[in-house]
Amino acid sequence: MISLETLSTLLSIGETELIEELILALLASPQLAMFFEKFPRLKQAMMRDLPRWRAEIAEEMKNTAVPETLAQEFQLFQQAQLFNQHEFNQQLPAIISQLKSLPSPFIEEASKLLLHTDSDQVSNAQHTLFLQRWRLSLTLQTLTLNQQLLEQQRERLMAELQQRMALSGQLAPILTDDDEAAAGRLWDLSKAPLQHGDYELIVQYGDFLAQQPELMKLAQQLGRSREAKAVPSQDAPLEEFHQVVREPDNVPEEVSGIHQSDDVLRLLPPELATLSISELELEFYRRLVEKRLLTYRLQGDAWHEKVALRPVSHQHHEEQPRGPFIVCVDTSGSMGGFNERCAKAFCLALLKVALADKRRCYIMLFAHEVIGYELTADNGIEQAVRFLSQRFRGGTDLAACLAAVVARMEGSLWQEADAVIVSDFIAQRLPEEIVNAVKQRQRHNQQRFHAVAMSAHGKPGILRIFDHIWRFDTGLKSRLLRRWQR
Repeated sequence: MISLETLSTLLSIGETELIEELILALLASPQLAMFFEKFPRLKQAMMRDLPRWRAEIAEEMKNTAVPETLAQEFQLFQQAQLFNQHEFNQQLPAIISQLKSLPSPFIEEASKLLLHTDSDQVSNAQHTLFLQRWRLSLTLQTLTLNQQLLEQQRERLMAELQQRMALSGQLAPILTDDDEAAAGRLWDLSKAPLQHGDYELIVQYGDFLAQQPELMKLAQQLGRSREAKAVPSQDAPLEEFHQVVREPDNVPEEVSGIHQSDDVLRLLPPELATLSISELELEFYRRLVEKRLLTYRLQGDAWHEKVALRPVSHQHHEEQPRGPFIVCVDTSGSMGGFNERCAKAFCLALLKVALADKRRCYIMLFAHEVIGYELTADNGIEQAVRFLSQRFRGGTDLAACLAAVVARMEGSLWQEADAVIVSDFIAQRLPEEIVNAVKQRQRHNQQRFHAVAMSAHGKPGILRIFDHIWRFDTGLKSRLLRRWQR
């Protein structure tokens, strides 16, 4: 079975140009234009998906088989091309009979061509014309199949984009804060198919987080706890800094891509081919008037030296790696209610920091068992919805949680992780082996353990093992005091 890609190649149909035209039309759609006008930082993130779209469409063409009748007709055409004029005259009745039995769209035109013959023998010119018109018929059939497949792919991509635009548009104000890196990662996370009601839960906790700015500030402070430290030179003199910069120039020097225009001197070969086909000639002129012909883009570069002054820099940097977050959330009964909402909102704030800093964010819920959610995975938004849907009604098993964290930190991808324990720390004393395991990770692996204490009644003996203790008291007095201070 011949594939659509193979048939297009044999008939010299430029599939790459067809795919590029589809993507250009898709990007020019009003829905995308309005969306990217509102969220310009997401446009660059979406453009990174273009190679994946091209590869998916090309793979679909490669795996799509042409109809059996078209494959048989093309095979018959290939055989007819090998005949000389004498053999063609001998085989012509059999060829016409096979075209009728398929049936072929070319049979009507073939019959008209043969009406002009004065005898049973066709001339050399008629032989050539017959094959040219037959090839044109096959080309038009193949182009129709390509257009049908591309239309299906356009609808699929538009449905995917609409879903991702709806998701990203709702979550961008909550998770990106106009940060380009965060916007790019959010667009990548929006691949998971979600319904409107699913991510509405994230929006609700985002609104709650906006009402608790201290939580966001706490997450940002925790995220910056590993920033590199530098000691600049005192009274550093200025020095000249020479740099060669390149700026775009309008003088055409080299091909820099393909675009749509009416420049007939730089047309792509497939556009010239449509001009030679009478059925497509009007389409060619229409696209010429609309400046939608595919043409080469030529551009040059101008280089010049730029001189600037800058201080002599002799700084001593103490590198502090910023690894992933492993966030452990206490789901005991004492963490319910307002504590639960604060804990989930704080995890959302850490996710925002992780997206901006290109860090991983892994959430672990601990009660009687430990359940994990990676919020920065490919299906991170779906994982976040599942996490936010959980209810805090279990017991407190902090020892099992810390044991799971230590075990995960042994993996190569988590060597520089920051562990964050969110709890009221009203729990039993930790076993000695767990305390020793945590201290060993701190001492030998330079890994940090942070405690986010949501109660003023946490046990000091438990909190003593952490590198940093971040306090966010959720008691009524503290809540009223924070509100008054705002």
